[in-house]
Amino acid sequence: MALGRTTTLDIRTPDGITFSMPLAGPITRFFAWVIDFLIFIAVSRAIGLLAVFGSIVSTDLAFAVQLLLDLVIGVGYSMFLEWIWNGQTVGKRVMKLRVVDEGGRGLSGGQVVVRNLLRAIDMLPLFYGVGGMFHVLTARCQRLGDLAAGTIVVRRIDVGSPDVDELLAGKFNSFRDHPVIEARLRQRVSPEEAKICLSALLRRNELEPDTRLDVYRRLADHFRSLVEFPESATFGLTDEQYLRNTAESLFRKRPTGKLAKRKAMPEAVASAEA
Repeated sequence: MALGRTTTLDIRTPDGITFSMPLAGPITRFFAWVIDFLIFIAVSRAIGLLAVFGSIVSTDLAFAVQLLLDLVIGVGYSMFLEWIWNGQTVGKRVMKLRVVDEGGRGLSGGQVVVRNLLRAIDMLPLFYGVGGMFHVLTARCQRLGDLAAGTIVVRRIDVGSPDVDELLAGKFNSFRDHPVIEARLRQRVSPEEAKICLSALLRRNELEPDTRLDVYRRLADHFRSLVEFPESATFGLTDEQYLRNTAESLFRKRPTGKLAKRKAMPEAVASAEA
């Protein structure tokens, strides 16, 4: 594999759906790391300034505290962000990269911990020498931490914002009554899966009836396996209606700020009471 060259990873879901995810090359991963490293340096410098005040009490104590905080931030930065941002850090977001499971799914807590703990080995002897070697030699462009954790770094594809109002005009979406579950659905569906769902709906009239029914059934079963909506939201829905609801939930422009919080509050309270 040549340096900087990217390939695609073909993922086949248990429901028989196949989609491709472009793998991240070493150049884009390096730039993502540089951005994250610069953020670490900035935070470390800020801690150093605070340590100056601590040195008034004890120079040794201030040095020990700074060293400890640098270690915690150095290890915890990527762990924390990859966990809450679904496989991304600031650098990965800027470079449009994302860490996923080898099966194309989101990361588990254990995978996040393992791949980041082994980062110390991947960085040897300097500037990710070990990690770079594994990245170039492995078929899926994985560093040692990725191999151990069963993870892959892919390039995020921007699907865009189609006019779902026109596509789903006059269609009632029962999923809207469950904003918390909708948010969970958006978190677990990859951009490629969202694009497949939308494409299947847009190409409805191009598919033979039997083929359309089979494709819609497989896609609907796949999205059902990702999240479970209450029976009140899914009762009587055909596979096509389920996909339309899913597409509308994925691509609908959502309110932000206080309005979004107010809309999500009733279901969040209900979930807590349950």
